[in-house]
Amino acid sequence: MVLQHVAAEPLGLLDPMIRARGHRIRYVNFQRDPHAEPNLAQYDALVVLGGPMQVTDTHLHPHLKTEFRLIEQALALRIPVLGICLGAQLLAHVLGARVGPASRPEIGWHRVRTLAPAATDPVLHPMAADQAVFQWHSYGFEIPSGAVHLAESDDCPGQAMVYGDVAWGFQFHLELDEHLIRRWMNSPDYLADLAASGLEQTPKRILEETRHFLADTRMLAERVFGNWLARLGAGSTQRVLPSR
Repeated sequence: MVLQHVAAEPLGLLDPMIRARGHRIRYVNFQRDPHAEPNLAQYDALVVLGGPMQVTDTHLHPHLKTEFRLIEQALALRIPVLGICLGAQLLAHVLGARVGPASRPEIGWHRVRTLAPAATDPVLHPMAADQAVFQWHSYGFEIPSGAVHLAESDDCPGQAMVYGDVAWGFQFHLELDEHLIRRWMNSPDYLADLAASGLEQTPKRILEETRHFLADTRMLAERVFGNWLARLGAGSTQRVLPSR
């Protein structure tokens, strides 16, 4: 099951990788149906994507409480979980960690350092010791009790974690391709977010750096997401990754 918050933040590179392994995909699109009440029965995994809201915005986005419940259910059933950006923050929140403003927003390409446990992590081990990845967030998460801290940056120490060898959270966006990054650079909402960040960052610079860094992160995405998908087994066993 894939929990989506806005149209501009889909599975991206993950979509064809999931389908190539024989899984079907069900998006639960909370922008389109904020009152959806999905159930994880029959599903092989849970992916929670990014979005512009914050974990504390339950009064504005009551579906966040539904997402808390689904993540809790997935952890209890030991169903593989992947949280990306907001999705990682939701996972951290469910596990009891603080989620709040980062010391400075990270928008565009920022360097992330892996920590010692990443070298033997079954999913993130292909990541270099110091690598530029694409970011778009002003909030970050602390590492929950019982989770393993896998990567950090100066402005947002919680960059990657794993909990119980079943749930991974990444603050950064490995799923983005050039098309999606360009889409964000042409979106009034994303441009307004960039302008309000106070960063000395421009769409032109982001696109220039995308041409420089994207090939490496696409290769990284294929390996990291491939490792995570390998934990689901063959699609023919089918419980499912839900479909639209």
